[in-house]
Amino acid sequence: MIEDTLIAQQNEAREADLRSDYDALGAQLDRRGISIDAIRDKVAAYGVAVPSWGVGTGGTRFARFPGAGEPRGVFDKLDDCGVIQQLGRATPTVSLHIPWDKAPAADLKAKAEEVGLAFDAMNSNTFQDSEGQAHSYKFGSLSHTDAATRAQAVEHNLECIEIGQAIGSKALTIWVGDGSNFPGQTDMGRQFDRYLDAVKQVYAGLPGDWRLFTEHKMFEPAFYSTVVQDWGTNYLIAQELGEQAFCLVDLGHHAPNVNIEMIVSRLIRFGKLGGFHFNDSKYGDDDLDTGAIDPFRLFLVFNELVAAEGAPGFDPAHMLDQSHNVTDPIESLLSSAMEVRRAYAQALLVDREALHGYQEENDALMAAGELKRAFRTDVEPILAMARMQAGGAIDPIAAFRASGYRAKVAQERPAVSGAGGGIV
Repeated sequence: MIEDTLIAQQNEAREADLRSDYDALGAQLDRRGISIDAIRDKVAAYGVAVPSWGVGTGGTRFARFPGAGEPRGVFDKLDDCGVIQQLGRATPTVSLHIPWDKAPAADLKAKAEEVGLAFDAMNSNTFQDSEGQAHSYKFGSLSHTDAATRAQAVEHNLECIEIGQAIGSKALTIWVGDGSNFPGQTDMGRQFDRYLDAVKQVYAGLPGDWRLFTEHKMFEPAFYSTVVQDWGTNYLIAQELGEQAFCLVDLGHHAPNVNIEMIVSRLIRFGKLGGFHFNDSKYGDDDLDTGAIDPFRLFLVFNELVAAEGAPGFDPAHMLDQSHNVTDPIESLLSSAMEVRRAYAQALLVDREALHGYQEENDALMAAGELKRAFRTDVEPILAMARMQAGGAIDPIAAFRASGYRAKVAQERPAVSGAGGGIV
């Protein structure tokens, strides 16, 4: 972990300017009838989970270029995730991926406690073959034509639930790469039926206080058809499974120009929004840093979420899911967590009574203007004040670089070969 004295020194050099900026923004918001302290407190209470796999360098189908100090395993990952929480105070939980992060539950819990973290949703992996497994997932997992392969995938998901129960998780996320690459390769109706039958077996093993999140993805690694390809299919799955099943929305898993905030609205309306994997994209499932391409879209998603706050049963899970190919993963995750909080803070500034009035009057210009006024507000003083008061850094990335953490772990962790492609 990073020395608290370093964080204090970094904050001391910035605190006076922050308080001045915070007071100025507070006066501006006060004229709009908004309490800056109330917004700060809501932002401080908001957390987004970090993915254990996100602290490693990503890659493409063609190459991977590992950075210095790559995590050697789950305990190094937890160290890195702990630093992200220590500096940013926005990521109190970490989401594990099995079998990548498989370890004794007692050791996982002890390490998480040591670095100040808890565990978020469990993630199963049936999109690649693991050492020692009897059946290959090359042609699918939960929807495979072979019953034994499907049974193996079901058993793996049940194992993830068992591990999750032991470490305090309360949800399982299922994403499958099942589909086809050629027309005629599979009977799409039968394939979907096989998937439903298998996932129902997983659902039957779900503890009563858990949730099951199914995740849709338009393409990759299946390029002609994908079993769970869009939010409509995902919604049908959640309906078919039952009350503990919900839809997970990954911002990168949609075609360009899809209205994701409308999808969010629809899933909220029917009580099936399970949560999010936050990232950003320009062309497809790019897994870029959250807010790197379209921060306005991120804000519009949070506009729908803030509008639904307080509704019965509304409790979406929030997690980052990114591939860091050319940046330091810790810095990217710090930045993305701040961007998610920024969008939340901006959405809290929307005058919902005024917006509703403009909508009822069909005043499109003023309605759009109300959203843009909130989006254009620089809420950085609110975010920084929330971090500082929670013991984090006013400028987390500057503090991280000043700490020398990356150089230190690079000395302790052996260099990793960049041979081969792949995102993990």
